Amino acid sequence: MEVVINEGCISCGMCTEICPEEFEFGPEGTAVPINNPVPDDLEAGTVEAAEACPVSVIEVEE
Repeated sequence: MEVVINEGCISCGMCTEICPEEFEFGPEGTAVPINNPVPDDLEAGTVEAAEACPVSVIEVEE
């Protein structure tokens, strides 16, 4: 599984709160994935974070 964060992140922190092992804030202040591909043990948290994103910019690719 890979994760892409599309343009439009509002830096709300939802993803970093739900899955801090996979998401962090990059130099531009927006969310970036830490691991790509996503380790198996982080897949559930990554999907949960993507579904919780208020602007739906987190894309999970199998």
